[in-house]
Amino acid sequence: MAQILVRNVDERVKARLQRRAKRNGRSMEAEVREIIINAALQKEAPEVGFGTQMANLFRGVGLKEGEEIKEIRGMRLQVPKF
Repeated sequence: MAQILVRNVDERVKARLQRRAKRNGRSMEAEVREIIINAALQKEAPEVGFGTQMANLFRGVGLKEGEEIKEIRGMRLQVPKF
């Protein structure tokens, strides 16, 4: 099994981990191991584009249901000449 050493953990975080481990009837090491396993096994959220994020953020504040903001990919930006 691999080992990981984590340095510079805030004392408040360590205290919370200890309390959580005690509530769950585990050692602090076992509790941290469980947290890491659960985090690593979670499904990753699918990456969405900026337009989709903006549409989701402002849905109901101007966008109609099903209306999308078109994603712009590969567009070259040009600096305006003054």
